[in-house]
Amino acid sequence: MSLALPPAQYFAGLDWAAEIHAVCVMDAGGQIVDQFTIKHSADGIAMLIRRLAKHAGPTDVQIGIERPNGRLVDLLLEAGHPVVPVSPNAIKAWREGEVMSGAKSDAGDAAIIAEYVRLRQHRLRVAVPYSDDTKALRTVVRTRTDLVDMRVAATNQLAALLDACWPGAKAVFADVESPISLDFLTRYPTPASARHLGEKRMAAFLVKHGYSGRRSAAVLLERLRAAPAGATGPALTEALRDAVLALVAVLRALGGAVKDLDRSCAAHLGEHPDGKIFASLPRSGQINAAQMLAEWGDCRQAYESPDSVAALAGCTPVTKESGKHRAVHFRWACNKRFRVALTTFADNSRHRQPLGRENLQRRPQNGQGPPPRHPRARPRLDPRDLALLARRRPLRPRQTRSRRGAQRARRCLRLTQGVS
Repeated sequence: MSLALPPAQYFAGLDWAAEIHAVCVMDAGGQIVDQFTIKHSADGIAMLIRRLAKHAGPTDVQIGIERPNGRLVDLLLEAGHPVVPVSPNAIKAWREGEVMSGAKSDAGDAAIIAEYVRLRQHRLRVAVPYSDDTKALRTVVRTRTDLVDMRVAATNQLAALLDACWPGAKAVFADVESPISLDFLTRYPTPASARHLGEKRMAAFLVKHGYSGRRSAAVLLERLRAAPAGATGPALTEALRDAVLALVAVLRALGGAVKDLDRSCAAHLGEHPDGKIFASLPRSGQINAAQMLAEWGDCRQAYESPDSVAALAGCTPVTKESGKHRAVHFRWACNKRFRVALTTFADNSRHRQPLGRENLQRRPQNGQGPPPRHPRARPRLDPRDLALLARRRPLRPRQTRSRRGAQRARRCLRLTQGVS
C-alpha cells in the first residue's frame, strides 16, 4: 500500500525494537548527521519528531523502517514524515554486502536502513495511511479471523479428546461444535453420565434444546451405542468430565464472540464508503466482502495496475529464469489474509454461474479424487478483472445496457466463471 517517494534532503533509518529504537539520520550526500536512541513511549516518539524537525521540515525527512504498521508508524505519518516500509530480508542482504566482517548492531542497522533508503529511493514507495473506516473494519475482521482459528483449534482438541476417551459422544451429532452437540456434552460429559440414557430421555433432550436435525432419537441413540465403549475408570471419568466441560465452555465463548464480530463486520461494512462496491460482487456476502475491503484498503492510487493487486494477494505465479532453466513457482511473499479472502471469493463465485454449478455436479460418485476439469473451464479469477473494483459504485451487470456497460458486465461475469 504505497506511492512513489518525493525528493528529500535527509533520510532517517529506524531500527525497530520492542523497547528501544535506534535512529540514524543521513543527508543526501551520505554523511551521517545524527545518531541516537529513543524509548517506545510517548516521550520517546515526541523526542524523535523534535530531533528530526531540527534538520528539515517533515516532508524533507524520509524515514525507513522494517515494518509497515503500528502506532509508531501512525504517529510519524500524522507528523507529516514520508514513512518507507523496507523488507527485513532486503536489509539483511544489503548489510551482508556492505559489512564484510559480519558485525551487527542496532545503530549499524539504522545506518544501513538510512543508506538503503537514500540510494534506492527511486524504487521504494511511501506508506499510505488507512482511513479510519478501513482501520475499524480491518480491526474487527482480523480479530474475527483469529477467533475462528481459535475455535477450529478448540474443536479439534475436543474431537481428539472424545476419540480417545468417549467416541460415542462425537458420533451422535454431525458437528461436534454445534450448539446441540455442546448441550449434549454439557448434560452428558462422560460415558458414566449417559449410562441410563434411553430413547425417551433422548427425545425429551432433543425437544428441550430445540434440535432441528432430521434424525430421530432412536437413530441418534443407536449412533451412541454403536461407537466403541468409553473410559469407565473413576479417576479418568472425573478428569474427562472436567476437560470436556472446560473445552465446551471455551467453544461457547468463542462462538458467541464470533457472532458478535459478525454483526460488527456487517455494520462497519455498511458504514464504509466502498462497502457497497465489494458487497455487490457475486456471492461475496458480507464477511468475505469485509475481508477483501479490509485487506485491500481504500487507496486505489497506491496500486499501479490490477496485476499488482493480484501479486499482493498471492494470486499470480513467480517466474525464475536463468539461462536454459525456467520455472514457475507459487508466490509465497504476499498478504496471506488477502490471499485467503480473494481465493474464498473466487471459490464462492463459481457457484453463481451454470458452468460452475455444472462442474460441481460432475464430481465422482464415490467421492474420491478431484472433480474432472470442464473442457471450457478457465481460471476462476483473472487479475485483469480486479480493475472492476476500482469503480466508485456497485457492480450491476444486469442493469447495464450501453455498449461499454455491456463490456463491463461481461467482465464482471468472468469473475464468476470458475473451476474447482
